[in-house]
Amino acid sequence: MLKECMKMAWSNIIHNKMRSFLTVLGVLIGVSSIIALITIVQGATGSITSQISSLGADKITIQAMGTRLKQGLSEKDLEQLSLVNNVSGVSPTVSGKTALVYKRNVKTDVSVQGKNNVYFNKELDSLARGRGVNVLDVNNKNQVAVLGSDLAKELFWGDEPIGQHLLVNGNTVTIVGVLKESSGSIMGSTNDIVIMPYTSAMKTLGVRNITNVDVYMSDANKSESIINDVTTILNSAFNYRENTFTVLNMQNIIDVIGNITGMLTLLLAGIASISLLVGGIGIMNMMLVSVTERTTEIGLRKALGAEPAQIQLQFLIESIFISLFGGLLGLIIGLLIAIVASILMKFSFTITAWTIILAVGFSAAVGIIFGLAPARKASRLNPIDALRHV
Repeated sequence: MLKECMKMAWSNIIHNKMRSFLTVLGVLIGVSSIIALITIVQGATGSITSQISSLGADKITIQAMGTRLKQGLSEKDLEQLSLVNNVSGVSPTVSGKTALVYKRNVKTDVSVQGKNNVYFNKELDSLARGRGVNVLDVNNKNQVAVLGSDLAKELFWGDEPIGQHLLVNGNTVTIVGVLKESSGSIMGSTNDIVIMPYTSAMKTLGVRNITNVDVYMSDANKSESIINDVTTILNSAFNYRENTFTVLNMQNIIDVIGNITGMLTLLLAGIASISLLVGGIGIMNMMLVSVTERTTEIGLRKALGAEPAQIQLQFLIESIFISLFGGLLGLIIGLLIAIVASILMKFSFTITAWTIILAVGFSAAVGIIFGLAPARKASRLNPIDALRHV
């Protein structure tokens, strides 16, 4: 019986090609909209999350504005932070802009950052060649530097920069390393910067205070406890004054972004579902018209012994066929739109199994829900009334 119902349903769909196509189109637009939007949001979310994760999900960033009496953090404060349980290292950052001279080549407004050995120990893949800042450079205030890739190419085109000397704000500095080329992130590119030991950078840039510190955690699962201990030290350092520092946990940012994009995905999917609802109404409309047109056929089948359940199954299968066909086409078109969007917006294309299940499930559900009423109407027709149309 099922096989026969499927054959008859397919035959009727083929017989009314244009009407079937227009009905399929409504489901296609709805499913493709949902799939494209969900996939694009997932790809964009993954790109943003990966960029934030690259900054260090196991890292706490401190911005210490300080007070009028004490601006920034001291070496003693850094030492206390490094002694907090489950802290694997503390990396201060000082920054500024100054002039840089190599031979007759002068560059102004070059970004100079001061780091320590902890930074390079944690960011092992940041160097293209040479070495980073080590503990001796920090303790002895050595005048050494690591150059960004673009800066190294511009100043030493065709030459090896490591071992060369240049002037940074009038101070002779020896180049010991070159950074890998950066594609840029939400925190900016490192291709045009100079990194020095922070103790040397403070003198070179005329900076007296450390206002930015990265605290690396050995166990990110204990971030809440670590943040509490860090906050206690900072409160003590600034005499419990308000608005003197901020503590930023990268993992919290990732979690917040995940929550926001999750809600955004649901919102966009809800909006796109409106078009799928319209497609479902189109299916119901087509099926009701089909029932009216085939009243005689239904009457003859019932007169020959067809059960109401068989009539209902035939029309329901027809509705599901149309909906599933539209859903599969919508899935393909939606994925193509997402691929093009990922190329244009420069983020990775990702597709999950539940997205495919969602497309097929939605289209099947639309076929069942909106096809049930016409199918029931067909199955309840009185054969005598139906045969009067012969």
